[in-house]
Amino acid sequence: RAGGAEIQRHNPVEAIEREPGGEWLLRTRNGDIRAEIIVNAAGTWCREIGNMMGLDLPVVPMLHQYLVTDRVAAVAELERELPIIRDPEESWYVRQERDGLIVGPYEKAGKPWSVDGVPPAFGMELLPPDLDAIEDIVAAAMARIPALAEAGIKTVVNGPITFTPDAGPLIGPAFGLDRAWLLTGSSMGVMEGGGAGRFLAEWIVGGEPPMDALALDPRRFGGFADRDYRIAKAKEAFANQFAIHYPFEERPGGRPKITSPIHAELTSRGARFGAAYGWERPNWFATQAEAADVTSFRTPTWSAAVARECETVATEVGLADMSVFSKFRLRGPDSEAFMDSLGANRVPRHDGGIGLLHVLTPSGGVASEFTVTRRGAEDFYLVSAAAARRHDHDLLRQRAGDSLDIEDLTQARGVLAVAGPKARDLLARVTEAALDNRSFPWLSARRIAVAGRAVLALRISYVGELGWELHHDLADQPVIFQALMAAGADLGLGLFGAYAMNALRLEKGYPAWGGDLSTERSPLEAGLAPFVKTEGRDFVGRSAMLAREAAGEAWRLKLMEVTDAGPVPFFGHPLFVGDAPAGLVTSGAYAPRTGKTLVLAYLKPAFVAAETFRLRVLDADLTARPLARVAYDPDNDHQKADAE
Repeated sequence: RAGGAEIQRHNPVEAIEREPGGEWLLRTRNGDIRAEIIVNAAGTWCREIGNMMGLDLPVVPMLHQYLVTDRVAAVAELERELPIIRDPEESWYVRQERDGLIVGPYEKAGKPWSVDGVPPAFGMELLPPDLDAIEDIVAAAMARIPALAEAGIKTVVNGPITFTPDAGPLIGPAFGLDRAWLLTGSSMGVMEGGGAGRFLAEWIVGGEPPMDALALDPRRFGGFADRDYRIAKAKEAFANQFAIHYPFEERPGGRPKITSPIHAELTSRGARFGAAYGWERPNWFATQAEAADVTSFRTPTWSAAVARECETVATEVGLADMSVFSKFRLRGPDSEAFMDSLGANRVPRHDGGIGLLHVLTPSGGVASEFTVTRRGAEDFYLVSAAAARRHDHDLLRQRAGDSLDIEDLTQARGVLAVAGPKARDLLARVTEAALDNRSFPWLSARRIAVAGRAVLALRISYVGELGWELHHDLADQPVIFQALMAAGADLGLGLFGAYAMNALRLEKGYPAWGGDLSTERSPLEAGLAPFVKTEGRDFVGRSAMLAREAAGEAWRLKLMEVTDAGPVPFFGHPLFVGDAPAGLVTSGAYAPRTGKTLVLAYLKPAFVAAETFRLRVLDADLTARPLARVAYDPDNDHQKADAE
């Protein structure tokens, strides 16, 4: 109100419509309201408001109970306020409430409430207590805190709180809509309210998030998050509210959701799956003697299997199902001009050319990364990260406007990747197309037939070996897969998964979108200068990116070797020079092909020239040193290899 806002209480929204000029019309009990921008911050009622906007929000109200005690003498006698106490194993918290205590249990069998619609008359009411559901957890809290057992219960509060499939809020743009935003799905309510409101306000006003927003962006969920999925995941998230979260954690709730046609075949061959944007993606392949995944902060159980897969790719030939990639086709009479102004790099000039394109934010950070294949002057095929499907579709739609046709092919097209020194030998057995460097050079694409099925073959490899990506109609995938497996029987062909791919790409120093590449750092900071062409061109973020370089404020992404034995660092570990924070690890892995533990890390400007860094991982102090060149095949000789 102090800033001029008008707040209308007790005025329900009954319908939301879109005006021809793009404004929103909110029909309320007390009259119509027109707005340039709307924000769905409706809490428990966010799905009802979402339905009016044309959205199906993946939010479920879960019933949560907490007890408020009478006066506790031991608390009243304290001269300071108690800190919040949490027990992650028994799943409860206790905090002080005046001279008493509040105990809040999170039972393992949480109860969804009003999944298909919150009653219109529901307001600030509470539901009847259900003490039987939380009795054992409360007893455990009393055993841990004896003073709690001496207090009487003054109040039992039982009401709904919203949960998303990963327990994170939905803060950011509403998918497929303009001038529409979400600020909902928070299970922490007022605790997150102030920061969340400021975060979204800065995003709306500035045209980009004030810091990396992928963990909050509502577009991290897609159409796969249907009713069954969101209920299963909300119950799982509720039960794990206080659980310890391990790296590489894969939770089973709501799965499988999207599977490729060869899912059963991969399963029979030992695939251990993870989930990526609803897809089941092989992480690694186990022999019968190898146990299932065991979460740990130390050496994971699948390390030996991943090393075996990396060895196969390095010495023979590997096959991977990469159908999870987001895939788009962009066509129209202005498509070449649009693509050439979309990001930091120029698009390929010749049909069949492949390029890497980074789309920037206004401040010069990396918003998206696309592999771009030019199919024709008015026809481009774009591939990006699995988790970026809605994010990138929105970006293309918003920047292209109505002049171009943007087709999402993600669930219509499959991708099988073959990589390794025998990749050409394998592919030659299932196609009549010429595969030598003259006929099919590196970084080019051709339409070929594989096992009699039409394939767009891209000669690229994310793992640093001779290789191709075979993009095909998903219905043809079983035939192509079986043909490749049969043809490679005497070539040492083996399957490899996402964990091996991660280790192999780190040896090449290839940054990954969503971790190494984010809105907080420019492509120049990420070491991608060969893919930045600024002369004679203008694109979003160009000026800000160059200004950051000129001001000496740029960080630098460096590939580093961890020279000490110990736990493998992963995203978020800080780097130190002496006691001074010097940078941040964005990804890491043990790389069997070179026998090194490698990390990619951003270094602050003042420490870019430092030669030695300290990493603290669990109970170990590790030494990390930047590499002068990438760890494996720095001249790309393997990928450029010609036929013998």
